[in-house]
Amino acid sequence: MGNFTEFTVKKTFNLRGRLWEIDRPQVMGILNLTPDSFYDGGQHNHEDKAMLKAESMLEAGADILDIGGYSSRPGAENVSEAEELERILPVVAAIKKKHPNAIISIDTFRAEVAKKSIGAGADIINDISGGTLDANMLKTVADLQVPYILMHMRGTPETMQQDTAYKNLVEEVLDFFVEQSNKFYELGGKDLILDPGFGFAKTTEQNYELMDHLPELKVLNLPLLVGISRKSMIYKKLGIIPQEALNGTTVLNTKAVMKGADILRVHDVKEAVEVVKLLGYHTA
Repeated sequence: MGNFTEFTVKKTFNLRGRLWEIDRPQVMGILNLTPDSFYDGGQHNHEDKAMLKAESMLEAGADILDIGGYSSRPGAENVSEAEELERILPVVAAIKKKHPNAIISIDTFRAEVAKKSIGAGADIINDISGGTLDANMLKTVADLQVPYILMHMRGTPETMQQDTAYKNLVEEVLDFFVEQSNKFYELGGKDLILDPGFGFAKTTEQNYELMDHLPELKVLNLPLLVGISRKSMIYKKLGIIPQEALNGTTVLNTKAVMKGADILRVHDVKEAVEVVKLLGYHTA
């Protein structure tokens, strides 16, 4: 494994001038503005519906809203940068106008979408590619001085499931984190969160291996985001469909927090907040 730049444990982050402290596991609610996401595609791809969903998640206790305008499921349709922005920007502006203190993350791998979304009021960039699909992403986020969620993935959403051969899964995920994190820091970036990328270039068995070894990823002294909500690692293993995978999601979210997850990215906020509460953390 490569040499990792010495860095103090990060628990406090700069959200465009205000402090955000991860003093307990955080719940990130997923707001897909796409017609074709694997679970809730088409449900919130109009501004009024998106606002209703955002407000319901905030009321249920979401700490962060993660807004995405490009589905990353295998085989998803390609969306132009202009279309992605057209989906995202009005919703970000509307949420910030009504809920100025809401923390908004933007799920994108495009640097220009990241830049314009932060300009519209978003706070965090969540990149499924960890800076590998857009050569300008790491520099852009570093210049913006906003927190960056760096996820492990191989290839593209279209090809990732053909690239699941690892000699040592955990070591190779760590190597990727080291390499991309050092690039980010060298460009002047400061606030990093790591996401192992459950379901991205990983088989079902590899996803469970990664979950079991989650504590080893804490060696980099950075917060970990876990996103397993209603994914195929749950519903395929149980022989059900995504719509029936809430119970399995809650079980694995509980395991993730017990193994050190700092952020749970979920479709179902109420149930994830209950996980955090029942594990003994005080929530607002």
